[in-house]
Amino acid sequence: MSGREDLGCRDMADTMFTHKLTEAQVLRLRETVTEKGFKLGPLEYGHFSARKGKCVLQMYLSGKLVVAGKEAREFIEFVLEPEILGEARLGYEKVRNPEMYQPHFGIDESGKGDLFGPLVVAGVYVDEDTADRLVEIGVRDSKTITTDKKIGELADEIRQTVRGGMELVAIGPARYSELYKKFGNLNRMLAWAHGKVIANLHAKVPSCPRALSDQFGNPRLIEGELRKQEVEIQLEQRTKAESDIAVAAASILGPSGVCAGVRQAFDGGGGGASERCGSRGEKTSE
Repeated sequence: MSGREDLGCRDMADTMFTHKLTEAQVLRLRETVTEKGFKLGPLEYGHFSARKGKCVLQMYLSGKLVVAGKEAREFIEFVLEPEILGEARLGYEKVRNPEMYQPHFGIDESGKGDLFGPLVVAGVYVDEDTADRLVEIGVRDSKTITTDKKIGELADEIRQTVRGGMELVAIGPARYSELYKKFGNLNRMLAWAHGKVIANLHAKVPSCPRALSDQFGNPRLIEGELRKQEVEIQLEQRTKAESDIAVAAASILGPSGVCAGVRQAFDGGGGGASERCGSRGEKTSE
């Protein structure tokens, strides 16, 4: 559940960007790319697709524009921003979204805890240097990544980048059923796992002033769990929090853990225990 959505453009390792356009901007874009020699084509659920050289555009009915290819950045900087948007955004992330580069924890959950794999809540600590590196390697919302291989590759790079600044709580099917009975509903269980991840990270980096989580229910649930664990930290919860680089990194570590759980299940490992994965991703029984 990345790092540039708040800015309008999301950098995907300099090969893919997304932007939300108004109806007027969609019309202007179509006229502009036609004039510049792009070849237009149909797009399912979209207004049109367009291609020229090593740049591909996909303009969806929702208003989302996807710009991909090796010449995507050039198109953003020299066509989209000056001729369609009327403002420069790419390269000004720290000015437009400074909080993303300040020290904080990012937390996100993945999986459902069912037969096909564990429920995983992951947390990542970032500061300015770490955030820069995560952006550089192409970290973004895991929902935009279509292959398990790419998830695994990015997860490995994230672990190398954040080093000790990560925590995972994985709840396998058997433990999931046990905890569900204890908490009574999924949101309370998620709040418990989020609180545990934040508490574990806070123990590692007690100076960190803020935690950001993707909002999944009543904000008071995680707040209550943190009070129980006597963790004092500014907690922010919001929808689409994966636009933040730390939450985006957590959203990748979570699916990586889910994929490992699925492989374990199909290899006969079962995965019934609740597990905590520390800074290197080793799993230890809770």
